[in-house]
Amino acid sequence: MRYEGNIYRPPSEAYSLLVQVTVGCTHNKCTFCSMYKDKKFHIRKLEEVLEDLAWARRAYPRVERIFLCDGDALALSLNRLMPILDYIRENFPECERVTAYGRAEDALRKTDEELRKLYEAGLTMVYVGAESGSEKVLKEINKGETRQELIDGVRKIENSGMKASVTFISGLAGKAGWEDHAIETGKMISEMSPSYAALLTLMVDPSVPIAEEIRSGRLQLLTPEEVTAETLLMLENTNVTKKCVFRSNHASNYLSLRGDLPDDKESMMAVLREALDNPNMFKDERFRAL
Repeated sequence: MRYEGNIYRPPSEAYSLLVQVTVGCTHNKCTFCSMYKDKKFHIRKLEEVLEDLAWARRAYPRVERIFLCDGDALALSLNRLMPILDYIRENFPECERVTAYGRAEDALRKTDEELRKLYEAGLTMVYVGAESGSEKVLKEINKGETRQELIDGVRKIENSGMKASVTFISGLAGKAGWEDHAIETGKMISEMSPSYAALLTLMVDPSVPIAEEIRSGRLQLLTPEEVTAETLLMLENTNVTKKCVFRSNHASNYLSLRGDLPDDKESMMAVLREALDNPNMFKDERFRAL
């Protein structure tokens, strides 16, 4: 496989074939993010992508999952995505799912029919980084998408038949804004009703803009106890009726949570309350990672 620059994928795609169909991120301006800074967004030539898939077909006897890189492959038009999905369906009949990163605005630019065609062609899930449900936080981190756009984009993905896996970042609002961040994130999950919701905990590369906010004291990082209280408040404000698989087990998290909302909401909240009384449950800072 040929790759340009550093390659990133969701933790759940650890055993997937990674195929780079775009290079970089169309936005690439979020203040907390250090990904894709080594490249400028552009679209790979279709013939190169198909050559890589042909190489993978010869190299691997069985490919059950394929992840389309880079930052927001959903930005590709239907005319560019469909030949890739058609090739995968024809040449990898054993492939159980094809997934990609995408921004909410990518989904909103496409018609309902276009998204449905992508789903029918094999694109089964889109990973969306919402980061926060707070309009204030979204502006501060230069997300480039509004709260309502994120909600509408995720709903549109889900309505097409595809699943949306939406990621949020604990501690992103610091000590001054944690309550707003928690409450509005819980409400956003409720309004989106995604198939999957995940929490990471803020870890900062020294080179990104938000690092300067931390160094200057404008943003004060949360302690493990404060992150736990924030997560508890978020879950208290999350009320979904459709099953949502919830995960807070990323390497960056202080405490691991796994469950389905709404069924496991109370049991996960009980774990958080227990941790507040027993700090030994928190992961040591040395073992946290992005």
